[in-house]
Amino acid sequence: MKFSVFQISRKGGREKNEDRMGYCYTSESAVFLLADGMGGHPEGEVAAQLALQAISSLFQQEARPRLADVPAFLSEALLSAHRKILRYAMDSAALDTPRTTIVVAVLQDGKLSWTHCGDSRMYLVRESGLVTRTKDHSLIEQSLHRPDGNGAKPLHSRNALFSCLGSPTKPIFSLAGPLPLRHDDRVMLCSDGLWTSVSEDEIVYELSQKPVETAVPDLVEKALRKGGETSDNVTCIAFEWVPPDAARGHAGVSTDDISETVFASTIQVGWLDTHVEGQDEMDDAEIERSVAEINEAIRRSLAKK
Repeated sequence: MKFSVFQISRKGGREKNEDRMGYCYTSESAVFLLADGMGGHPEGEVAAQLALQAISSLFQQEARPRLADVPAFLSEALLSAHRKILRYAMDSAALDTPRTTIVVAVLQDGKLSWTHCGDSRMYLVRESGLVTRTKDHSLIEQSLHRPDGNGAKPLHSRNALFSCLGSPTKPIFSLAGPLPLRHDDRVMLCSDGLWTSVSEDEIVYELSQKPVETAVPDLVEKALRKGGETSDNVTCIAFEWVPPDAARGHAGVSTDDISETVFASTIQVGWLDTHVEGQDEMDDAEIERSVAEINEAIRRSLAKK
């Protein structure tokens, strides 16, 4: 298996960067991840990092060297990340839970499968056209908004997300694939800091006309320029799959020469791993209890004001 990959993350005009991205691979499977910690809630960057670490850990456990059931892995990956964030919030006695959006893509057997929660997106570009992109879990994207007595609801309301990881409610997420890839297909995962500033036509043009190592930084710089001083964090990871008959002499990551026991990852590890190391995953009853405790703590805090 061979693929070209490029990733970049810029803080933009924000005080800190709450986006996280990375990828992991074995000799027969690869997973690409991007999470965007949500502002308006505490420690968005922690939620994003925990999500990536939880999914990376699950991939390492299950890809030996391939995933037996890709859709099952993707479903469990998001739920595992969600539980990890709630566990962190409970152990930290947080008055509110850190939250993040996420998009995950798996490459295996020359096919692409993916899932997402929130408004971090995946684009698949083939030749000069868009094959597919994820649909945000927002009112405007899902066409759930309805006119009220004064007309359509305000734009900020229609752009509101109704699903993310770390929320007290169980996350809603979408599964898609497997979709066979063709040579020169480009797959891009990005945070909303990119797609809110750069049009879909521009994204398709850049990805179709340039190699990913050129298209990605060009798109990010364009988003930062358009966003100006108030630009959001802009993060992007993109890859191009190279079929076996075209892999010779093609630059990129090759897994052909690594053993079945090798696991490689660009996901950063640190204190978050040791902070939650050895803790069992939460079951549904524990999640409900922890959410109830958090909501009660918020209620008591508001009552004192």
